[in-house]
Amino acid sequence: MAFASFDNKSSGAPMAEINMVPLIDVMLVLLVIFIVTAPLLTHAVKIDLPKASAEVNQGPPQKIEFAIDAAGQRYWNGERITREEAARRFAAEAARPNPPELHLRADQNVAYRLVAETLADASKAGLGKIGFVSEPEPR
Repeated sequence: MAFASFDNKSSGAPMAEINMVPLIDVMLVLLVIFIVTAPLLTHAVKIDLPKASAEVNQGPPQKIEFAIDAAGQRYWNGERITREEAARRFAAEAARPNPPELHLRADQNVAYRLVAETLADASKAGLGKIGFVSEPEPR
């Protein structure tokens, strides 16, 4: 399909004007689509919600500082304890309504076995929030 005029004066020259009809058609179709879909985007059900006031109950986060030194001694918030006592305390803390976080500090020279035992005891008791504490390297 060729677009040319039947005029002999400009028989070989290209057409210099732009046909605006297809552009206008596309813009009108896009406008119709926008008009149809805009109400669907703001569809909401009108309901009358009850009014209530509540205070946020945010106390300081509970945490347990648990440390293992290079000799393999265990410490609960600075108090020296045995593995069995630690397991009992883990179970007691896990039974609370909001179980605390366990912050584990282990000396770099301690055997990994002791850290793994502590993690297993805490996990068995039901403590799920366990974090490893380390010292940042000096720059």
